[in-house]
Amino acid sequence: MRERSVVVVLYDDVQSLDVTGPLEVFAGAGAAARRPGAYRVVTASPGGRPVRSCSGLRLLPDADLAEVGPVHTLLVPGGVDFEHPDGALVARIRELAGRAERVVSVCTGAFLLAEAGLLSGRRATTHWAYCEELARRFPDVAVDPDPIHVRDGHVATSAGVTAGIDLALALVEEDLGRDAALLIARHLVVFLRRPGNQAQFSTQLAAQVASRQPLREVQRWIAEHPEADLSVEALAGRAAMSPRHFARAFAAEVGLPPGRYVDGVRLEAARRRLEDTDDGVEGIARSCGYGTPEAMRRAFVRALAAPPAEYRRRFRSRPDSRPGS
Repeated sequence: MRERSVVVVLYDDVQSLDVTGPLEVFAGAGAAARRPGAYRVVTASPGGRPVRSCSGLRLLPDADLAEVGPVHTLLVPGGVDFEHPDGALVARIRELAGRAERVVSVCTGAFLLAEAGLLSGRRATTHWAYCEELARRFPDVAVDPDPIHVRDGHVATSAGVTAGIDLALALVEEDLGRDAALLIARHLVVFLRRPGNQAQFSTQLAAQVASRQPLREVQRWIAEHPEADLSVEALAGRAAMSPRHFARAFAAEVGLPPGRYVDGVRLEAARRRLEDTDDGVEGIARSCGYGTPEAMRRAFVRALAAPPAEYRRRFRSRPDSRPGS
């Protein structure tokens, strides 16, 4: 079997989970799938020196970044000092990326890729808290703040921390097949993988909490009753406002128009039921306010690029425990 070398870049103040999460996936994939030699993982730092992560954990690299050999997958984790990256480090990343088959970043590692010119003209993502900054500093990068990971050609970027595990599992599935990815996911006690276009955070977390009590109560009602009539007129009645005033006030205080907010809450409720229950699609569609399975299917395809059945297959909370399933 072809050995794929995975080079993980280390530097001072790196985020340790950005390093260890994907590293555990790649290092364990071959053993879990009984395919020894599938990956050779090498950690490398400038000068081969030990580095201290932003949490204080000291990491001892395998090699000097200037001396690493052939690279199949170059993985650049995030760190706290992404606004002032070391020029020599960026130059070396650019050089290694030029001969790598895949270039991957986790969290704010996307800033290092952007500094190296590797995201120019590409679609990319990073931790949701830094997407605006990435877009501002690098206007030639098409920053998408929603997905947990994005693939554009041979370059892949992911959101914060645990999203790096999701991306690594997706790459293992691409390299070794679904069964191998499922085995290592079970070994690490994580989901097989979240779809890359799954939102980084929930509608309720993404939106603001309204300052006025009537609007906060409406937000709570929406979350608890996705199957109800959640039209602007109905919600305005609950808030004792005119529909026009309600729509303006809700958008101003929550940061999303009522319709978009409702769509997000319903999609999230349906996703949870697909992940956590054995309920049929028709029942889930009805209980989440879609009315028909076709309406729910259209919402899933539009938001997640996958119909409900495919989403459930990929993201079950309780995967079938039978070998090879």
